[in-house]
Amino acid sequence: MAENYDLVILGGGTGGYVAAICASQAGLKTAIVESDKIGGVCLHKGCIPTKSLLKSAEIYQLTKHAEQFGVETADPTFNWSKVIARKDEVVNRLYNGVQSLMKQGKIDVYHGFGRLLGPSIFSPMAGSISVEYEDDKENDILIPKNVILATGSSANSISKIAPDGEVVITSDHLFDLDDIPQNMVIIGGGVIGIEWASLFADVGCDVTIVEASGNILPGFDLDIISFTEKRLKQRGINILKNALVEDVKKDKNSAEVHIQTNEENQVITTEKVLVAVGRKPNTFNIGLQNTEIECDDDGSIIVNEHLQTKESHIYAIGDVTGGNMLAHVAMYEARKAISHITASQSLPTESSIPSCVYSNPEIAMIGLTEQQALDQGYQVEVKKTYFPSVGKSFVNGEEDGFIKMISDQKTKDLIGIHIVGGTATELITPGSMAFYFDASPLELSEVIYPHPSMNEIYSEVALAIEGRKLHG
Repeated sequence: MAENYDLVILGGGTGGYVAAICASQAGLKTAIVESDKIGGVCLHKGCIPTKSLLKSAEIYQLTKHAEQFGVETADPTFNWSKVIARKDEVVNRLYNGVQSLMKQGKIDVYHGFGRLLGPSIFSPMAGSISVEYEDDKENDILIPKNVILATGSSANSISKIAPDGEVVITSDHLFDLDDIPQNMVIIGGGVIGIEWASLFADVGCDVTIVEASGNILPGFDLDIISFTEKRLKQRGINILKNALVEDVKKDKNSAEVHIQTNEENQVITTEKVLVAVGRKPNTFNIGLQNTEIECDDDGSIIVNEHLQTKESHIYAIGDVTGGNMLAHVAMYEARKAISHITASQSLPTESSIPSCVYSNPEIAMIGLTEQQALDQGYQVEVKKTYFPSVGKSFVNGEEDGFIKMISDQKTKDLIGIHIVGGTATELITPGSMAFYFDASPLELSEVIYPHPSMNEIYSEVALAIEGRKLHG
């Protein structure tokens, strides 16, 4: 069967379904092709389920230390099966919501594998999509005026250390664990590795992180990295830097991990080996060779400022373009692509993107790190204000953390905000708004913040940059 559409979206993850909703609102006849479930990795294997587990671990730790708030409890138990059940409930409720949105928008969803076709009897332009099904059902051919590629990304792997889903695993396999392992080696100290290390350490697992570079959390501010590493080590997490995994020798229920460091070679016996070395764009076997679309060496699709590929009627958004593989980036790019397709008011290219790590401690940042600012030739003004400067930190029992603000001495422009501790991933939102509205530290210092609230930390650090610090 052949069907004509104004827009067909290949991939129904966060970027894909948001693009479909926006297109439907603009009156476009729209379809999504998705080989798995609408919502993609973010909803089913990434953002939402991991944060659900991290919340359960946070509640477990809070309960264990409830006595500091005057609440006496018996020894709490972290019940993995119930935690997973709650995660499933959260995911299912959101999944049902997304499916309802598809129906409300009259968006056609094809549950199959989509592949781009070249010029053919269906269209003189590349971009028709063949939808293939696992059963013997005949392929559907979708003929769109425009295409958005939103095929996302998948877990990267390491040569010679192939995940088997049992002993050597990726983040995709963690939700299938029957119980909490007694110990785990995590290869990779980036965002994914740190979040999972934090979770499992909080629930009693003995965790070792193996990071090939000189620091965990590459790309984050050095002060944030130093603070986080110290806190992770205090919680018993072993961190090996400048370390390479040379080999993993598996048996049925465990593995020997052979690690080479600058100081010595180590062998760690562990129940699980988690490979957390980033993600790669899903561009394989989607028919790019049938088009003029160009890719970088890492497989990511090259796009212009409007998110168009070399085939101007074919757009690409989210993880498949490389760069910041973040759900909120994919959603923003979905809206941007639709605004260009419909010739409506265009959104600016995202310049300042908040990044968050939902570990314990939480981390959030936007703008440049101090080192990046110096490397780019800025003369910087840098101030740090610690959480005890605001009373709400004592109320919350979260005095351990700080905010770091970076401004340009010449222009007084705000160029970086970095937060660690407490609810940093929520606290970054005023910073994100400040960047959007091009606010200065002076303007942030003049905002009236509710008292008591953790948001008062912005006033304190902005006043410090202005030389008018009140507390701390």
